[in-house]
Amino acid sequence: MAVKRSPHPTSKSPSATTTRPPRAATAGKPAAVRRPATKAKAPAKTAPRTTGAPKPTHAKTARASKTRARATLQQVVLDALEDMKAVDVRAMDVRGITDITDTMVVASGTSDRHVKSIADRVLQRCKEAGFRPYGLEGERDGEWVLLDLQDLVLHVMLPRVREFYALEKLWEGSVERRA
Repeated sequence: MAVKRSPHPTSKSPSATTTRPPRAATAGKPAAVRRPATKAKAPAKTAPRTTGAPKPTHAKTARASKTRARATLQQVVLDALEDMKAVDVRAMDVRGITDITDTMVVASGTSDRHVKSIADRVLQRCKEAGFRPYGLEGERDGEWVLLDLQDLVLHVMLPRVREFYALEKLWEGSVERRA
């Protein structure tokens, strides 16, 4: 076995310059089982990035895209309510009344278990569509579940609870008084 000397006298490891026989683990294996030596690949060259001027964002365009997103959120919620057979679904535009949300949806379920499952399905569909829920309240009791999706607030209630609180009259009455 030939040993090559390192040009640096401080190098203590002759193994870097020594030619060695194959490892003991692969020495007894047939050549087909041994892995071939791999050559290190050079990093792929990428095209240089061009930094052009950003496209101007107009207020009208931003409002239109937000409106489309809001309509999509409302459509996702209404489709999920329809799939779960929610009763007496009402969607109200409350933009002129409150800053909390833009749309308020009120729906009823036939039992506390139905109310819980409606809220769960709406939550699931909204997450699938990419809308992040900000809060979910009342799911444990199942009489009134509130789901906050920022641009849309969903109230799912039992019919007796809905009749008692009369949210539609409260919010629709505000719209009529402001007009």
